[in-house]
Amino acid sequence: MSRGIGELEPIQELVPEWLAVVVALLTQLGDIWFLAFVLAAFYWFDAPRRDNIATVAGAWLAGMGMYKGLKEIFGFPRPNEPLLDPELLPKLIQPLYEATAMATGYGFPSGHAVNTTIVYFGLAYVLTVSTARRRFASAAAIVTTVCFTRLALGVHYLVDVVVGVAVGLALLLAARALINRRLSDPATITFGLAVLFGVFFVVTSEIDADAIFILGASLGAFAGWQLIMLGRELVAVSRPSRALRPIAVRGGFASLALASLLATYEYFPLLSAYTAGGTIGLTTAVIVTIPVMRHSEYARRVGGAISFWIRMGLLGIRYLLTPSTWRRAYAGLRHHSQRLLEWIRTR
Repeated sequence: MSRGIGELEPIQELVPEWLAVVVALLTQLGDIWFLAFVLAAFYWFDAPRRDNIATVAGAWLAGMGMYKGLKEIFGFPRPNEPLLDPELLPKLIQPLYEATAMATGYGFPSGHAVNTTIVYFGLAYVLTVSTARRRFASAAAIVTTVCFTRLALGVHYLVDVVVGVAVGLALLLAARALINRRLSDPATITFGLAVLFGVFFVVTSEIDADAIFILGASLGAFAGWQLIMLGRELVAVSRPSRALRPIAVRGGFASLALASLLATYEYFPLLSAYTAGGTIGLTTAVIVTIPVMRHSEYARRVGGAISFWIRMGLLGIRYLLTPSTWRRAYAGLRHHSQRLLEWIRTR
């Protein structure tokens, strides 16, 4: 039974053929690659709000695991009412349109609706540019635009995007409720939710490759954030004895997450979805930790010391490998060998 109520045809009639490519491009505002780029840019370059951006990123990862798991449970197909036949477009534009306007897999709920709701409303909540009213109005406009494009392209029914927005808002509210119970570290809560819903997606999809990738990214983000918090708590301790708890808790969580990622290289073939998930997770951990280390005074000191000794080591190796050094070493060895032989003869 169809979930539609005849809404797609009137919406598609509003979009002329020449505007189809623009609609396909606008829908990328809710695509995974674009949202990952937006969050990474804010995380790397907005140092004062990096913790808040990390919290939103964790909620986004949790949302992906959640809606993809729900898709597997419901298994509802997408509508088969494309906005435009790609064959009608010029040959050069056809690949672009097919890559941006077409979709496969299950249709309920809309992943674009979930993603845009979490990311844009989350950013509206944590950022400070302009006023809160304008930020939330802009977020609502973007979410509405993306939802409209999904309907116009004929890849979702109206109920798909409405439920998608509701799922995104529900996850944001649930994360906020959990954070209010423990205000000290919101990002750990959302990254923990991401791991939980990543496991949910793995189970519901019966170990689909995408589920492995999302779980790997969630584990990597969780591990990287635990290392960041471990460094902060170690710097803040007043005496060494108080460092045991953060080492045990933060270090333990990070070690478990990283060990599960590294284990994929030990127990699975190198060119498999499992090792790809492990690689994605380790890469995510690096992406999460590097910006914080780059702006940390303590990390800079340690990094400066390490780089100094690495440079000294490389200079030493370079000195040992130069021809003049080898010639001097050979001449010295020959000289001492001759003296040793003369001393033996005199005996």
